[in-house]
Amino acid sequence: MDNDFSLLEVFFSMLYFFLFIAWIYLLIVIATDIFRSRDMGNWAKALWILFLVLVPILASLIYLIARGHKMAERQREDAVRQEKQFRSYVQDAAGSASAADELEKLAKLRDAGTITADEFEAQKSKLLA
Repeated sequence: MDNDFSLLEVFFSMLYFFLFIAWIYLLIVIATDIFRSRDMGNWAKALWILFLVLVPILASLIYLIARGHKMAERQREDAVRQEKQFRSYVQDAAGSASAADELEKLAKLRDAGTITADEFEAQKSKLLA
């Protein structure tokens, strides 16, 4: 028996494998979106999952047609929320210098002659207030 594969057969085997992985990814994305959806009740979520398990191709196409726009909106809202959380975290981390560190910097500026003694006292009173 001849077990040689032609280059075309190898290509199609790789293509089928890639499509299978893409299909699994799509099912996971749809199932995740079903569970994240806040506008569906628990019974509706259970029915969608059951439909997705029993008839995956038809269920995924219907879900993408019926609820695809809401799926995109939820992903966009999550991305915006994560971006806001990240920016808040970075600002908190960057602005976490203590008052003593700031006073030390101001004293160095005063000693170097960059700011006057009056400016130093004004900034010091702002920091300690």
